[in-house]
Formats: sequence, structure tokens, C-alpha cells
Amino acid sequence: MTAPVSSVLPATRALTPVSKVLRLCLHALLFGLLALAAGRAVTDSAPRAGWVIAACAVLAAVYAGGVRAPAVHSSPRAGALWLFGLGAAWAALLVVSPDGLWIAFPLYFLELHLLRLRWGVTAVAVTACAAIGGFLAHSSSVTPGAFLGPLLGGAVAVATVLGYQALYRESERRRELIEELITTRAELAAAERGAGILAERERLAREIHDTLAQGLSSIQLLLRAAERALPEGAPARPHIARAREAAQENLAEARRFVRALTPPDLEHGSLAAALERLCAGVPGPRVRFSLTGSPRVLPTPYEVALLRIAQSALANVVRHARAGRAEITLTFMDASVTLDVVDDGHGFDPSSVASGSDDGGFGLPAMRSRAETLGGLFTVESDPGQGTAVAVTLPLPLENLERVEDAAHAHHPDAVEAL
Repeated sequence: MTAPVSSVLPATRALTPVSKVLRLCLHALLFGLLALAAGRAVTDSAPRAGWVIAACAVLAAVYAGGVRAPAVHSSPRAGALWLFGLGAAWAALLVVSPDGLWIAFPLYFLELHLLRLRWGVTAVAVTACAAIGGFLAHSSSVTPGAFLGPLLGGAVAVATVLGYQALYRESERRRELIEELITTRAELAAAERGAGILAERERLAREIHDTLAQGLSSIQLLLRAAERALPEGAPARPHIARAREAAQENLAEARRFVRALTPPDLEHGSLAAALERLCAGVPGPRVRFSLTGSPRVLPTPYEVALLRIAQSALANVVRHARAGRAEITLTFMDASVTLDVVDDGHGFDPSSVASGSDDGGFGLPAMRSRAETLGGLFTVESDPGQGTAVAVTLPLPLENLERVEDAAHAHHPDAVEAL
């Protein structure tokens, strides 16, 4: 029957400065009216002055006790009992003094604050009727003011409380919206920082691989060729051997740097394992991963590019294709590696996709750019209602051939000539 007091009359610690002022004004109004009623009874030498003072004191004590009681601010039942006690004390004051009529106005606000709207308005109507009846019991004449005063006071109280509650709810909605915006802004900033860190890691890995690692590998090959061209016992052979060893050590160090800058998805396994985890975590369509050919160790930029293209393609499947099934296939061939992402979704017209039109920057243009940066081929086949097939083919890098040459030279130095 009653609403939680905290929802309409917040606890003191949760009150805004305006709410605190209104609450203090309500306290001052009630105690001031009680003091005025008791003072008039004394100054006018009313026959029941003692009873009036006693009734005012009881009403003040009940009110003060309820204001200081924690249960009234936390329990709807306790708040309703407190209002019942105030009403009984006020009825006693009405019986002994017509000035008790004034107390009806602060009671209106209390009833509207502590009770639900329907019961609060009902309580205000009952209080107004009681005030009118008390005044008529002490008055020898009936005037329109005896009816209009309590009724208008009740109407003003209802309008004031309803307006305040509407403003309070609007203020709370705005506060929640501001907090949500602040939280969203912080999350976006964190996501942007994370994306920036990952992008910088990938850029550094690509730069180290394409410059230092490739340069050191070329130096090692040239030194090896120079070493083979020198006759046995030549004074320069030991220096070339030490230079080749230094190049080999620095090449290994550069490769360690590239591995250290590997994205988190590739840190704990191969590209195939990362793609399999990616398929398992996609919400919506059933996604299957398959591996064809003999897996080979690819440089970090190649693995990163293939993983990011697979992530972007699956994101498009989830957001746009409305597919029921999708499949990712990673194929290793003699001179290339191919990634295919196929779905049975609605499909689209590839010619209608403008460059950079996909939201988020991870659409078809971004996938094509990744593939072409590594000298690969990117194709999209789709028709409305026929699903979509995305394929990227990357040529195996020269580094793989260098590793084969290193292994062959380590076991059969003479076989290097055949390479």
C-alpha cells in the first residue's frame, strides 16, 4: 500500500541541497504552527489552554520522534504507522482547539511523500475533510472559507509535490544519462588506447620484419656467398665467418622482437589455433574451421594479416549477412597460403560497396589493403541471396626459402649450391 520512503523522501545522506532546504522548511512550518496554536491558547486564556498545550506537545514529540527514527526512513510500514500516530495526535488537537486546522497543511506534504500517489491523495482528502469538520465544530457560523481553505491547501500541496517529484525523476534520469555517457566515454577511450597499442605493435613488428630482419638475412646470404667464393686459408675468411655469425645472432634477436610484438590472439599458439578459437567464440551463426595442407610457420605480419582479415570477415557475417552457417578454411600450398571465409547469408552486390563505407574501418577496403600490402590477392564473390565468399591469397615470403636454405646448409653445406 505504501511506497518505500527512500523512493520519494530520500535519506538525509542522499538529499540534494534543495531537498534539505525543503525538508527543514517543513520542520520549521510544523513546529511554528504548533507554537502559534499553543501561544494563542495561552494569550487568549482559552478554557482548554492546558489541553491545547498538551496536545501540541504530544504532536511535536510524535513528529520529532518519527523524523529521528531510522525505521521511518527505510520501512514503508513504519512510515505509515508514523503518519497514523500524527493523525491521531492532530485529531486530539482539533478537538480542543480550532487552531489545529493550520497543521493540516504540513500534514498534506508528509502524506504525499510517505504514501503512494493514490493513497497519498486519499489521505489528503481525508485530512481536508477532518480540518473542515474541526473548524465547523468550533465555529458558530458556516462560511465558504471554511471549505475552500483546506481544499485549496490540499490542491496546492498535491500540485507542489507532484511537480517536485516529476522534476526529481527528470533530474535522476539526466544524472544516470550523464554517468552512462561518462562510462561509455571511458570505455571508448580504453578501447581506442588498446586498439592503438595493438596497431603500434603490429606496425613495429612489420617494420622490424621488413627492414631489419630482411636486411640481416640478406647480409647473411651475401656473406655466405663471399665466404664460399674465397679460397681456403684466405685471411678474410675468419672475419667473414664472424660477421656472418653476428648477422645470424642479430637476425635471431630481430625475430624475437617480432614474436614479442605478436598480437595476444597469436601469443599462445599457431595461426590455425587462433582461427579455431575465433570460430568457437563467434555469436550467432555456426562457424566451422578447417585446415588444408601442411602447416608452415609464417612471419608475424602474415599471421596478423590473415587473423585480422578473418576477424573482419566474421564480423561482417554476424552484423550484416544474417547467416546460419559459415566456414573458415586455411590452406597451405607450395608457394602460397590461402584463407577462405564462406557464409550462407543474404549476400550483396560487391560493386555497390564504396571504399571505406563499412563502419568501424574494418570492412572490405581494409581487408583488401592488408592483403595487397603483403603482395597478396583479395577477392570477394557474392550475389544477393546467394551468400558471400571472401578469399585472400598470400605468396609465401622469401624468409621461408631462407629457412630452408639455412637448414640445408646446416646438414649438407654442399647442397646450398642446388638452392
